[in-house]
Amino acid sequence: MTRVYNFSAGPGTIPENVLQQVQAELLDWRGIGYSVMEMSHRSKEFIAIAEEITQDVKKLLQVPDNYAILFMPGGGRGQFAAVPMNLLGGAAEGGYAVTGSWSRLAAQEAERYCKIWRVTDESSNGFTTLTPVNEWKLHSRLPYIHYTENETIHGVEFHDIPAVGDIPLICDMSSNILSKPVDISRFGLLYACAQKNMGPAGITLVIVRKDLLNKALPATPTVLHYKSFAENENMPHTPPTFNWYVLGLVVKWVMAQGGLETMAKLAERKSQKLYQVIDQSKLYVNDVTPLYRSRMNVVFHLRDAQLTDRFVEEAKKVGLANLKGHREVGGIRASIYNAMPEAGVDALVEFMKNFESTV
Repeated sequence: MTRVYNFSAGPGTIPENVLQQVQAELLDWRGIGYSVMEMSHRSKEFIAIAEEITQDVKKLLQVPDNYAILFMPGGGRGQFAAVPMNLLGGAAEGGYAVTGSWSRLAAQEAERYCKIWRVTDESSNGFTTLTPVNEWKLHSRLPYIHYTENETIHGVEFHDIPAVGDIPLICDMSSNILSKPVDISRFGLLYACAQKNMGPAGITLVIVRKDLLNKALPATPTVLHYKSFAENENMPHTPPTFNWYVLGLVVKWVMAQGGLETMAKLAERKSQKLYQVIDQSKLYVNDVTPLYRSRMNVVFHLRDAQLTDRFVEEAKKVGLANLKGHREVGGIRASIYNAMPEAGVDALVEFMKNFESTV
């Protein structure tokens, strides 16, 4: 079997060491004679797994004691609904920074529950830049402000946490979680679906300040109710146990690599290698303002769009998979999450240079 370099935007690549451990434990977890995916979520074995993962997440992200760490179903789209349902607290509108496709979808979902106040909207510039936070349209009546830290489709990333005063800041960190140190205390809540940088799809990490747990709408379903998860040790229903277990292995892998500081240096180094090739090229173009370029999703297009399919197919032949851009924007997208080894980026850089020399 030959593994390729998988540049998929999500589900994304998982560390090979983690996959090997999953494989080794698949039929028999630590001598009990069956798999984690067959294990009762109420068993002492799984409760121990869940507690260890919670403590690892708390340690790695340095989560303060006044925050609850939740593991929920539903992915990012589930949280698009869960945020307004849990945090409106009777307010008529929620605040949203619309900086790309995912934050736009979050705002559209929230419109089912409240009016939307757009503190900024970058759609007019094609989601290629970010308005400075001191120019955002804020008002004190907002129960929260939601933003997406990294837009995977358009390749735009916030590199600093927005300063919004006392308004609770809500962050969708799905695609850059665990890629850098984060000051959790700056947020009212952050969430991240696992399938981009933490493991397989089907589970979502939510870190929420405990004083915000009493603001849910009465109709909030249990499966999306933060307080219900916090009060029931993340098990108000049968959780996605296997996904939770793999997420925990990824967290341990990050810790073993040297933690978030190491991941941040690696992400910067990998992304800059690609942006350097793009900026020095006459074939490749990235339209994002350099200050806001994503470290996780490097998007670009070819000046001759007719070469795009050829680029993707030839890359695939040499073991560089899933480079086709999102259908909304086309072009090329290289997703280089934590688990993408630097050797994979080096291989892509070499391919890009060779491809340009032949056209």
